[in-house]
Amino acid sequence: MRVAGTVRVPGDKSISHRSLILASLADGESRIRGILEADDTRSTAEVLRGLGVLIPALAADMKINGVGLRGLRASRAALNCGNSGTTARLMAGVVAAHPFSSTFEGDASLSRRPMKRVAEPLTYMGARFDFESGDGLPMTVRGADLRSIDWDTGGSSAQVKSAILLAGLIAGVEVRVAEKTPSRDHTERMLRAMGVDIENDRNQVCLRPTRRLTPIEIDVPADPSSAAFFIALAALADEGELRLTKVGVNPTRSGFLQAMKRMGADITETVAGRKGGESTATLRVRPKKLRGIRITEDEIPFLIDELPLIACVAAGAGIDLEITGAAELRVKESDRINSVVQNLQAVGAQAEELPDGLRVSGQRRDLSGTIDPRGDHRIAMAFGVLSAVTGNGITIINPESVAVSYPGFWQDLRRVAA
Repeated sequence: MRVAGTVRVPGDKSISHRSLILASLADGESRIRGILEADDTRSTAEVLRGLGVLIPALAADMKINGVGLRGLRASRAALNCGNSGTTARLMAGVVAAHPFSSTFEGDASLSRRPMKRVAEPLTYMGARFDFESGDGLPMTVRGADLRSIDWDTGGSSAQVKSAILLAGLIAGVEVRVAEKTPSRDHTERMLRAMGVDIENDRNQVCLRPTRRLTPIEIDVPADPSSAAFFIALAALADEGELRLTKVGVNPTRSGFLQAMKRMGADITETVAGRKGGESTATLRVRPKKLRGIRITEDEIPFLIDELPLIACVAAGAGIDLEITGAAELRVKESDRINSVVQNLQAVGAQAEELPDGLRVSGQRRDLSGTIDPRGDHRIAMAFGVLSAVTGNGITIINPESVAVSYPGFWQDLRRVAA
């Protein structure tokens, strides 16, 4: 396989969600360029519309007139989050501080994902949560006047942290959140850019009360989790070079790049700029022989979304890989540990599950067969990369699942890989 060309992957999904939410809560007009136009972000936009915000159709250049920190109104219908866990968890924090009840629902996959992790701290702050079954969706949040909180998550979750920060922001109370390892900090960066007094100190973040959010103008960087698929593609190629432009290089999202460099990948970065608290870079990637690595618990928060792809890179390169401390993968859009291992085995790779991770045994071979991503967009794209490697013949069931985060993935893949 030869790679060639330039790819500008879609806007960062995490930043796109947050820009929609925070622009809606600002006093005045915000401008967002480069937002991710995909199913997950449309879910967030639709939930905000249900709560009374006039969100236009998602577009490359859009404006949102915010309603202020306490300007949302109760929805007459359940708020449908589709497949988006970020929508459900972050918006739970938002509505928890409002004096009305909101019911969240989602598709079958999202309905199985745990919500207790956000319900616990928000309940402590004074909100009430009702679940129809277990701790998944449907979920009803009964908002209240919330009190201050000093919460230790016991792990590392940007969604839990952000839900608490948003609840404290709207309630006008100080909140502190401690984590085992710092999670991605897009919420803090955007809040700071909008005038909020928020401080990160190693593994702890503190938000102090504010009366208003200043409108923001933001250029959403290209999503590093989407760029990762093309970094992997170029690293596994036989020849050529790929150029990826305006990729977000937030330090809390750098784990995949660091892991690939440890594998020996040939990646160069040229810093492009900084706006809205986020930096971007142009990445150039060339093929190079890779070597095996181990990924342990401390690294997981910085590359949690890219772990299925790293497993496919190891299988494609014929190198040893061991991942531990990643039990969180079992409660993503699918049980990603089980899904990755079973699908790798289905195409002839040597892989095995661990309780909190997986192991791939190195031996380069042509891989062929049919894989089922179980509706998980990241699994589909990871095996899409593996299918492009010379000698492989892999068929992917329901490839349209990529629409959740990267609707144009298959077109971009065909354009740059020959």
